[in-house]
Formats: sequence, structure tokens, C-alpha cells
Amino acid sequence: TNPLEMDETLAGVVAKLQDDPAYRALFKEAFGTEEVTTQRIGRSLAQFMGTMVSNNAKYDKHMRNEAGGEFSALEESGLTIFRSKCATCHTEPLFSDFSFRNNGLALVNNTQGMIDSGRGKITPFDASSFYKFKVPSLRNLKYTKPFMHDGRFTDIDQVLEHYATGVHQTPNLDPQLTNGIALTASDKEAIKAFLNTLNDETFVKDIRFQELSDALIHNIVTFKTSGRLRLEVLF
Repeated sequence: TNPLEMDETLAGVVAKLQDDPAYRALFKEAFGTEEVTTQRIGRSLAQFMGTMVSNNAKYDKHMRNEAGGEFSALEESGLTIFRSKCATCHTEPLFSDFSFRNNGLALVNNTQGMIDSGRGKITPFDASSFYKFKVPSLRNLKYTKPFMHDGRFTDIDQVLEHYATGVHQTPNLDPQLTNGIALTASDKEAIKAFLNTLNDETFVKDIRFQELSDALIHNIVTFKTSGRLRLEVLF
């Protein structure tokens, strides 16, 4: 992987997992043998990530007409503005269309002094793929800053200001952003209020997705149920 990220190879990951007795035991429990392979890693990650479903934010309750989903006037206004100005790329209910787009960022990130070619690094033979990045979901933004692919923006205010006044006319700029996005100060406040309804604390605080502290590990009891390894957290 990229040296600015994990700086690791897939072969290196396999070797590290194979060398760990705890992971060997888990692989044996799941697959019948202790052998760690790239296929087994991929299947394990896919199964785990399939359990990561965020669907209990205020927005979700609002859409299901449930208690706790009542929007304020500002949040309702933000939803209307969002659907008018943002939803082409950030499509409900996942708030991404999963496409790759150039959203007009300056090619050189001053904090790193480098040019990121985005999708173009994966498909260099396709000139139209350069400077495009996958459209991210907007769920749980409260917990995911900094923003943009390189973390150049530290808060939502900077993100909205970029789209309103800071879009650069770079190669392959998405046609939706040729003139930026017209946003008044009140528009921005309303959009921010709406985006806050996408935060799902039930999901974020789900113990299954948290790194366990040493203190919590001491409260975990491992036992067998129906021939499968289970972990029960005691509170």
C-alpha cells in the first residue's frame, strides 16, 4: 500500500497474520485449518464489513416516521437544499453514488506538497480518470474529519466554502461543478444542520466495531456455542 498510509504489502500482511497464534486459531475456527491466504483474508473482511450497517441516525428515523426523527425547521430546510444542490453525487440513502469524480480540488495539497492523480494512478492509460476520487458517504461526518481524500479540510465549513468559492478548473473537472455550487450563508447553516442528522451513535458505539481496551479485554469470556467461537462482553 501507499507509504503515506499502511506502507505494507499483501504478502507482508499474510506473513504477520500467519505468525500470530491468535489469528491462526481464528482462521482454523472459520476455515478448518490455520492457513492464512489472501482469499481467506478477503472473505473474512467481506463478511465483517457486511455487518457494518449504519441505519439508525435521526435521518433514518425521519424517513421511517419513527419517534426521534422529527426534523427542526432548519434541518428540513437543509434537506431540501441538499437534495437540490448535493444529491446528484451524494445520493440517498447511502449518500454516495459510488462514482469517481473530480471535485475541483487544487492539484497540489500545500500540507503535503504533492499532486495526487487519484483514479489515474490505477488506470493511467485512461486520461479521463486522472484527478478523480470515489464519492464518499456523508454518514457519520461528526466522527470522520478531516475531509477530502487527503484530509486537507478540517471541518464542514471549509468543505462548503470550497464548493461555493474554491472550485479549481482542473482537468476532468466534473461538469456539475463548472461554476461551483451557489450557497448563501443561510444555505450552509441549513445544510450543516441536516448533515448532523446523518450521525448514527448506535452504529459508532457498537462494541463489535471498537478496538477493545486492555481493561475491557479482561471482561471478555471466550466460550463455545454450537461448535463456533463466540465472544461475550460482560458489563
